[in-house]
Amino acid sequence: MARGQKVLKLRAAAKKITLKYETTAAVEGAVGKYYPADDVVAKKGPTPVRNAPKVRASITPGTVLILLAGRFRGKRVVCLKQLTSGLLLVSGPYSMNGVPLRRVNQKYVIATSTKVPLTGVDTSKIDDAMFKREAAS
Repeated sequence: MARGQKVLKLRAAAKKITLKYETTAAVEGAVGKYYPADDVVAKKGPTPVRNAPKVRASITPGTVLILLAGRFRGKRVVCLKQLTSGLLLVSGPYSMNGVPLRRVNQKYVIATSTKVPLTGVDTSKIDDAMFKREAAS
């Protein structure tokens, strides 16, 4: 018989050890920490200011970007500016490739090295409020 099989037989024939634990008795009365009632409101301090994320160095107004997600994925668009929310304002332009003015997160674009001059384009009136949906009445 092989040496390994002999060891396995001896281990199988050895007496099995079982451990028995004492059962824990239920403790009556209030034990542990005191927790206040639900109506006590803890002051959390001032809410932090959420600043817009920094835009990538490769993304500047006039940069041609490639959209990676959404309805217009794969389309090349022109970056117009960064909005106060941190999103990028991009356009196709609509007459060229059908992409309208859109807000896009910079994580979902690839910046190309191509730049387009934006002379004569006024984006000062466009902000996040323009994209807000009208309240349903």
